[in-house]
Amino acid sequence: QLQLLESWVGSVHAGRSLLCSCAASGTTNDRYCVAWFRHAPGKERQGFAAIASDGRTRYADSVKGRFTLSKDNAKDTLYLQMNSLEPEDTAMYYCSEGHYYSDYRRPSDFNYWGQGTQVTVSS
Repeated sequence: QLQLLESWVGSVHAGRSLLCSCAASGTTNDRYCVAWFRHAPGKERQGFAAIASDGRTRYADSVKGRFTLSKDNAKDTLYLQMNSLEPEDTAMYYCSEGHYYSDYRRPSDFNYWGQGTQVTVSS
């Protein structure tokens, strides 16, 4: 069973940066897509970025140019670098794995979810 574990290291003041990681353990598919979602209070869970097994990345307009995805295959770990953070980025962040053609705009495409990590950005 695939397990995803999110963690982050870094400052949480507005304008600063955070690096979140998503470590996978258990069985993984050779062709996959891992997406990041966030859930803010009073709002629906929303996907905003995804990276496929071949390194293909996609970003929502809300984070494009500020957030960057990367992966370390040897460590089975994916990274979300978040720059120029804004208070509006405050949310619970999740990573989730789906099949190669999964679309980050459709949470139902994704089967395995991490437990989430809280990101709070203060002004």
